[in-house]
This record gives sequence, C-alpha cells and structure tokens, in this order.
Amino acid sequence: MVIPSGCPLALLHADPSNNVIPGLLQDITLESSAYLVGGLTSTMGEGSQLADGLEGKGISGVMFSNRIAPMITGLTQGCSPIGSIHRVTESEDNILISLDNRPALEVFKEEIGDILSRDLEKVAGYIFSALPVEGSDKGDYMVRNILAIDPGQQMIAIGAELEPGDEVLFCKRDTETAEEDLRRLLKDLRNRAGTSPIKGGVYINCAGRGPNQFGENSREMEIIREELGDNVPITGFFANGEVSYDRLYSYTGVLTLFL
Repeated sequence: MVIPSGCPLALLHADPSNNVIPGLLQDITLESSAYLVGGLTSTMGEGSQLADGLEGKGISGVMFSNRIAPMITGLTQGCSPIGSIHRVTESEDNILISLDNRPALEVFKEEIGDILSRDLEKVAGYIFSALPVEGSDKGDYMVRNILAIDPGQQMIAIGAELEPGDEVLFCKRDTETAEEDLRRLLKDLRNRAGTSPIKGGVYINCAGRGPNQFGENSREMEIIREELGDNVPITGFFANGEVSYDRLYSYTGVLTLFL
C-alpha cells in the first residue's frame, strides 16, 4: 500500500499478554488516522514497554509524518492457501463445529489430503487456519494456529473466536511459496518507489519465519538485498504477531520503506 500523502505512519511495539490488542489497533487507527506497522514482543513472559516510563501489558511506539519522507509499505505471507474459503455454520468461541453444514474435521481432512489425514499429529506447525480479510481485493488473510483437533466429535479449535456466518480457510507453511511471495512484495515496493531512491526500511518479521523457514544463513535478508540492492539499510525485529494497518497478522513480514 502507498501511505496517503499527509497520513502519519505509527511504528508500534506491543505486549502479547494484552488480549485486547486487536481492538486497540482499530481504535488507534480511527483516532489518529495513522497507518500502523509493528509487532508483538517475541517473549514467553510479559513484555515491558518503554515510553515515558516502564510499563507492562501496553503499547509503545513512534509516529512519523509523511511530510518528512514519503513511505510505502506492504506485507508478505509465510503461508499459502490449500483450498477454498468455507463458511462457519456452527461454532462455540474458538471451536469450529461445522463448516458449510458439514463436520469441521471432515472438511479439514478433505483439504489436507489422505496422507496427512491418516496422522493428524503431522499437521502441527505445517497446516494453519486463516481468516479472509473482508473487502480485500488481493485475497488477503490473517493466519491463526490450529490449537487442537477432536477426532471423536469432529471439531477443530483455532486461535481465533468465530461466529456462524464467518469465513475461514486452511493454509500450509511452505518455504518455496514464502520466498516467491517475498520477492513479489519486494518487486512491488521497488516499482512503487519508481525513480525515488530508497533511504532505508523497517522490517517486522514473524519469529516463526526467519531461520525456521528460510534457514540459518539469513536467506531472507539475502533476498531483500538481491531485490532492493546492497545500499538500502534495513532495521527491524522479530515479532510474535505482526501489525499492518489496523490488523494483527501471523507468519508474515511487514516491510516499510522511506523514500
């Protein structure tokens, strides 16, 4: 996305133990008219924030004016869809009971295929659920973990609460398609930059990507240098959830460039 002229960019860092972060992101966007990028602290415990003092369970950040430097931003997905979008027909909190009027697990097995269906323990860390972004013209979606599978009752628990009528799809974590999508993002940003020199960038990267998906030799950063050039300084951090606009993503990389 090209950040509109005059629209400030807010770079955020938030504590994942604060379970109202998604709502706060929307409130901040509404009140400030800012475009948000950032991520959740990648920590097993409470993540303190420093902003006029040390606080827990909060959000810290800095806001940049677009009058200082034009900015462009975009995100790359670390997962790719493996089937069609399904409508939730029965659910309870984060438990999918039925999809398209069929048992949720039956639909899930149909999507992942016979081999994985025979040993559902193998889907851990490889198969995920995803929530399509309403109104997106690019097939955007937010990945959420599959938390539990109940073969007896044919139900699936995911990392999001859904209601009947909501949409969900399933996706796989795939290194090859993740690299393809990263290159797509970088080419798109470079084209949008046009003749303007790129002064630098901020990259918020999911902790589940990095060496876990691209190997120990920083292959992901090599790809960024290949596409943008060696002279573009990039800073950033690994996150336990990534922010783009007013939404909280997972398994994504959010890159913002200053022109």
